[in-house]
Amino acid sequence: MTRSTPRHPDPSWLDRTSYPLSDAYVDVAGHEVHYVDTGAPPLAAGAPGESPVPTVLFLHGNPTWSFVYREIIARLALVARCIAPDLPGFGLSQAAAGYRGTFVEHADAVERFVSTMGLNDLVIVVQDWGGPIGLRLVERRPDLFRGVVICNSWAWPVDADPHFARFAGFMGGRVGSALIRRFNLFVNALVPLGHRRRRLGRREMAQYRKPLATGARREFSAVLPREIVDTTPQLAQVAEGLGILDSLPVLIVWGDRDIAFREAELARWRAEVPGAEVHVVSGAGHFVQSDSPDEVAGVLRAWLEAEGLLAAENATAEESDTGRL
Repeated sequence: MTRSTPRHPDPSWLDRTSYPLSDAYVDVAGHEVHYVDTGAPPLAAGAPGESPVPTVLFLHGNPTWSFVYREIIARLALVARCIAPDLPGFGLSQAAAGYRGTFVEHADAVERFVSTMGLNDLVIVVQDWGGPIGLRLVERRPDLFRGVVICNSWAWPVDADPHFARFAGFMGGRVGSALIRRFNLFVNALVPLGHRRRRLGRREMAQYRKPLATGARREFSAVLPREIVDTTPQLAQVAEGLGILDSLPVLIVWGDRDIAFREAELARWRAEVPGAEVHVVSGAGHFVQSDSPDEVAGVLRAWLEAEGLLAAENATAEESDTGRL
C-alpha cells in the first residue's frame, strides 16, 4: 500500500515555473523518495476491453533528477500517467542512513519504490545509470512491464573498454572524486557537455547545482563513476538477462553527439534488441531527453500509439497547450 505524503515545502532554489509538476514523497525502506506523479490523464477512460492507460516510469542517472524529464512529462501527461522518482540522495530525495549509493542499492531502491507504489502496466524510460537500474527491474519483474524505451545508456560490462575504464579510473579515483565532492564537477562540466543542441542558462543550471549543493549531497554522484567498473559482475548479470526485451516492444532514442555513449554502444543495442525501433536524434547530446524534448516526446508518443499502448481516446486527443512548458 502506498504511503505517500503531500508535497513538502519547496526549497528556496526550486523554480516551479520550469518544474510545474505534481509531486509527492513516499517512504521506501527508510528513504524519503521524491517523485513526480501526474496521475491518470483526463481522457483515461477507454472502451470496455481496451488495454489500460500505461504508466510511464522515467528513471534518471548521474548527476540529474526528475527535472531532466520535465518537458517530456509535460507533453505526455495528457495521454499517460507519468511517474519519475529521484534516486535516493539525488534531486529532492533523501537517502536512509548507511546508504552507500551503489548501483545495486539504487536498483533495489527503485524496485522497492515500484512495489510500494503498486505500479504495473509500465512503460519504462531509461537514460544513463537509469539503463542498468531499470533493465535489472524489467528482468526481475517482467510481468509489470508493457514496453521499454532506452535513451543513451548501457547494460553490460565495460571494464575492458578503455573509453569507459579511463573515465571510471579518473572520475572514480581520488582526484576525480575530490573534484566532484568539492567543486560539483559532474554537474558543472558534464551537464553542459551533455547538451549539444542548446545551451543551458544560469537559471536552468541552478536546478542541477542546488540539489547537490554540499559535499555530503555529492557523495553518491562521486560513487557512481567507479561503479562503472566495480560493478562488472552485476552488469554481467543484467547483460545475460537482456533477452527478455525480445518479448516487449522496445524503442531506442539516441543522441548521436554523446561524449559518453557512442555509435559503438548504439550498435550493441541494435544487436541486443534487433526488433527495436531506433530513432537517432541528430546533433543531440548525452541528455537527449532534455536537449531535444519536443522531438523525443513526439517520437515517444507516436511509438506508444503505434504499439497500441494508448487507449483510443487518448491516442486521438489533441495535445493541450496547458500541459506544455
